Amino acid sequence: MHEGEFFLVKADVLPEVFLKVMEVKRLLSAGKADSVNDAVQRVGISRSAYYKYKDALFPFYETSRGRICTLMFVVEDFPGILSGIVNCLADAKANILTINQNIPINGLADVTVSIETDRLKPGLEELMDRLGSIPGVRHHRIMARDQARQE
Repeated sequence: MHEGEFFLVKADVLPEVFLKVMEVKRLLSAGKADSVNDAVQRVGISRSAYYKYKDALFPFYETSRGRICTLMFVVEDFPGILSGIVNCLADAKANILTINQNIPINGLADVTVSIETDRLKPGLEELMDRLGSIPGVRHHRIMARDQARQE
């Protein structure tokens, strides 16, 4: 094994301590825990276990930082739905590169949005949760990820 090498591994085969470290990180990043102490107690691991692994474990979404992602949505056809998506992306500091909305069929339209994720706050996983909670967004997913543009 080489230092700095990464692997994509399904969560259900990881040791429980890794999953708990990720849960602590989620609680902290979402502001649902007041401190590391609070979060580790809620999850049921020691502070030392958290600190041992916290800088080595990342959610899959986080690996998209500094990249271009294309997001796909199925949205209801009503005024303001696209504005809600764009505002949510702007609030998260996503740099919108392209937007494409197809003509609605049976009251639903497909929308694709390509964004740069290098300044994204909080992170892609939470952004996806926020986008999914917009009224009228029926379905959403990450369609593609590319390397960041070379300047």
